[in-house]
Amino acid sequence: MQVSFVIPLYNCLPLTQAMVASLQSSLPAGLTHEIILVDDGSTDGTRDWLHGLTAPPGPFRVLLNEHNLGYAGANNHGAALAQGEFLALLNNDLVLTPGWLEPLLAVHRRLGPRAGLVGNIQLNARTGTVDHAGIFINHQGKPEHTRSLPLGRRFRPLDAWRPADAVTGACAVVRRDLFTRLGGFDEGFVNGGEDVDLCLRSHAAGAVSAVALRSVVRHHVSASPGRKLRDEQNSRRLTRRWRDELARLAARSSWSAHYLESQWTSPHDPSDHALARQALGYLLHLRRDPPDAALAGMQAAIACELDRWDQLLGP
Repeated sequence: MQVSFVIPLYNCLPLTQAMVASLQSSLPAGLTHEIILVDDGSTDGTRDWLHGLTAPPGPFRVLLNEHNLGYAGANNHGAALAQGEFLALLNNDLVLTPGWLEPLLAVHRRLGPRAGLVGNIQLNARTGTVDHAGIFINHQGKPEHTRSLPLGRRFRPLDAWRPADAVTGACAVVRRDLFTRLGGFDEGFVNGGEDVDLCLRSHAAGAVSAVALRSVVRHHVSASPGRKLRDEQNSRRLTRRWRDELARLAARSSWSAHYLESQWTSPHDPSDHALARQALGYLLHLRRDPPDAALAGMQAAIACELDRWDQLLGP
């Protein structure tokens, strides 16, 4: 079997029905697959609807969680029963159109054993604007969605891609054996941060997170009830675990770019030229290690955030 689609559900039945219909109508011919729907305690009629999907020989497998496990637990539950070579992790508030899946699989073929989680371009379903083109680490050491597309994207080959610090789990493809080897999502996160943590663990194992630039879907962003309730706790958990790695990544994506912009637009001491060259080299991946000043600046910014969380949430 090629692909196991794993879709956690929690209420929002109309969105789920539309998403499943769009999934089935957009799959390439001949794809061997299964669709695993994991209900996480819905109370809006979702379970009644699910009972009508399981008649053979359909592709559906339905799991009913006894208690609400949250995003990480629901996905892990579904992935544990999957049989496909690839897991396609999908939110139930997506709108999928023909051609969205093939570029994700093409990037996996291109990267081979180096492939980690591969995400795509996601448009806000309401506004049509880009909501996700990868995730970078911002000047506070926090994950933030990239909302710009690279120049020339339309002229690149079908499997065009770019690396990213992380990708959102709302729509991502990962090899099942890698997901299993990494232990799946950390269920200590509650509806936020699990995807970034998994991407960072995959990086530590030598894999690359990537965005398939030819795959585009629409997303009703954060439609699930209670989606943002534990953002602060999730962010602190992620930062405590990955503080040094977040500082290193932010030194490229945020600190170096900001420093070079300030050097370009403001009068500066000529003695800063060496640091500017270091920052440019790191930004362009021409040097392996970030400038010491970049790491020090990011560590200071992260320390401020950790202090704020301690005051807000307690030690």
